[in-house]
Amino acid sequence: MFKEKRKILLAEDDLNLGILLVDYLETEGFEVKLCKNGELALKAFQNKQFDLCLLDVMMPKMDGFSLAKEIRLKDKTIPVIFITAKSLKNDKLKGYTLGADDYITKPFDEEELLWKIKAVIRRIPESKSESKTEIILMGNYTFDYNNQSLAINGKTKRITERESDILKYLSDHRNQVIKREDLLKDLWGENDYFLGRSLDVFITKIRKYLKEEPTISIENVFGVGFIFNVP
Repeated sequence: MFKEKRKILLAEDDLNLGILLVDYLETEGFEVKLCKNGELALKAFQNKQFDLCLLDVMMPKMDGFSLAKEIRLKDKTIPVIFITAKSLKNDKLKGYTLGADDYITKPFDEEELLWKIKAVIRRIPESKSESKTEIILMGNYTFDYNNQSLAINGKTKRITERESDILKYLSDHRNQVIKREDLLKDLWGENDYFLGRSLDVFITKIRKYLKEEPTISIENVFGVGFIFNVP
């Protein structure tokens, strides 16, 4: 869904696990900076902009909780997911008190972590400039993604957040084959029968919203997905 790779800061002192996660996340389209302790991670954060932090709680030199405090002093909005071998209630409460967006306990499945990352990233703007309005032109339609509105001939319709996400995804991949499974995984984090049925309902609604512009169409590609045809 994203035009640029999302950048992840990974602070993990278990280098075997760290390298495994870097390889996995990079194959999923992310850019990952691995640091083996909290102090190195803080330096990396100070020198480069990241979109999300994965912080191991138990690390030498600076633990994950202390690192999160320092990161929050510099950026109050950046998402943080804690990785830990601990499952104690107090540790989780401490993490959430520090503003954690999520928490995952070792050992974990890489795919589960990926779903958590995507779920958190979907809640943040594609640009750090939240005030910047993203206007997308589609034929005679003007689509305001941030304000969830679709306008044509002086008429404006407010659409839902999910409809906005789907329409933006279609627009970002206009005039090319979009696989259903890719769309579902990128927007919902998984691909199953019931989500597929929900997607069909949303696509039907979006087609109705765009019916006043005959040059635009959402074409079904049997057994594959869709093509969002825009001149």
